[in-house]
Amino acid sequence: MSSMNHGFILADKPKDWTSHDVVAYIRGIIREYTKKVEQLTENDKAKVGHAGTLDPFATGLLIVGIGREATKKLDEFKILPKTYIATLKLGATSDTYDKTGKIVESGKWEVGRVAEKKVQQILKSFVGKQKQIPPMFSAKKINGKKLYELARKGIEIERQPNEIEIYNIELISYNPITYHLSLIINCSSGTYIRTLAHDIGHKLGCGAYCEELERTKIGKYSVKDACDPKSITAKKYKDLLIQG
Repeated sequence: MSSMNHGFILADKPKDWTSHDVVAYIRGIIREYTKKVEQLTENDKAKVGHAGTLDPFATGLLIVGIGREATKKLDEFKILPKTYIATLKLGATSDTYDKTGKIVESGKWEVGRVAEKKVQQILKSFVGKQKQIPPMFSAKKINGKKLYELARKGIEIERQPNEIEIYNIELISYNPITYHLSLIINCSSGTYIRTLAHDIGHKLGCGAYCEELERTKIGKYSVKDACDPKSITAKKYKDLLIQG
């Protein structure tokens, strides 16, 4: 695949796209280009992968590796710290811990009684190293089965907690009238923001789920430098490549 440059593309994943959708779209663009400049064998076809899955409802930075050398290095990005902007809906819970699941109202009247000072105290209690149990609705595999596949069948199994670290949580806004809480979260790899949202709601005593989620940073890489996958063309994809 001599005509294809290797490297990484910083993509801004659109809402309702899976991370795999982004990879498949970019792979299609690259194959369109390479078919025009050289004859490809089946083994030569563009190898494309991503570092760190984003849920379909989420948006933000997704690092996409192009070529064998780049995809081999994707694990180096997966372990980097991440930054997210999350909007939590208070006064309700979700079985998926986000807006895509079954929503159950859980005493909205309690939200208005939670002072901002208490919210700040509770947020502060989540900062530091801790154990976090992965949600059932996740792509994590246990005994070869993806958890979400079991969850969709109504099966819940015991999950071992993961060691994570929340480096910082910054309160952007708290609106007890509309039942919304917006946060900037800086955390270690492996942190489920949906689970964090659920746990914050539990501590607040009113319930919560993640309504909006954007990943803004992976290590030193920012969504500000990322492109909309739909804007990538066969002619310009090479110009977007970085070497990491």
